Amino acid sequence: MAYENTDNGTGAGGAEPGVSDSLRTFGAVVQALREHAGLSREEFADLVGFSKHTVASVEQGRRMPDRDFVERGETALGETGALRRAAPHLSRQAGLASWFRQWARLEAQAVTLWTYECRVVPGLLQTERYARAVTESVPPVKDEEQVAKQVAARLERQQLFARRPPIAFSFIVEQALVERGTGGPDVMRELLDHLLGLSLQFNVELQIMPRYQPDHAGFDGPLMLLESPDNKWFSYAEGQRGGMLITDPKEVSIMLQRYARLRSQALTSEDSRSLLKQLRGAL
Repeated sequence: MAYENTDNGTGAGGAEPGVSDSLRTFGAVVQALREHAGLSREEFADLVGFSKHTVASVEQGRRMPDRDFVERGETALGETGALRRAAPHLSRQAGLASWFRQWARLEAQAVTLWTYECRVVPGLLQTERYARAVTESVPPVKDEEQVAKQVAARLERQQLFARRPPIAFSFIVEQALVERGTGGPDVMRELLDHLLGLSLQFNVELQIMPRYQPDHAGFDGPLMLLESPDNKWFSYAEGQRGGMLITDPKEVSIMLQRYARLRSQALTSEDSRSLLKQLRGAL
């Protein structure tokens, strides 16, 4: 199958955030195995090299365990295999749309992650205030709890930048998105400073697609690509109220070709940084 609709057949309603029970279930398994082994949280934390508070957060389903936690946990808890088998099926925190969580599970293990955006600055690059401005702008009207939950979920994904082994990131962002003024001048200044800082990371390539570019490979809209640890490529396409995980190798190849063309059409990383600095200075 070329496309897997990740809204699970729920239609437009699938775009609403849902509760992630898998994190709570995983945490309960960790706690049960720890207690069966006769270990306190402090003792288990020492064995896995994480703080007691991190262990508590995982056991209570409030934190996504990273690969090191899973592997060290397996060693400390007798190599049952339960944590390794469960980890790939974890969905991320509540606040991510249900149709996005399947991609988020792949994203958490990716070795390469590429993103082209023409609608809004990608979530992985957003500041908290920019994310809030975007969330509040799009109907339906949300209460403070809904806004806070969605913003927190978006920002938590940014832990991927600190993951080890590191992910190789590439972002291509339309110039109009950093000129739109979303949230006002203060929000945009903060966003531009944030983008400039991220662009200096050794594993991040950030390119701006200039306003004038007659030959443009992105007319069909935004796209995301990732490479898994076993070197398989997947793509993701998103619309107004749903998204599709693209798994067929021929279809993914088309997306790879498009992204390669977009890279050649966008400004270089150095020229992109110069443009961002100019825009920052004009605010």
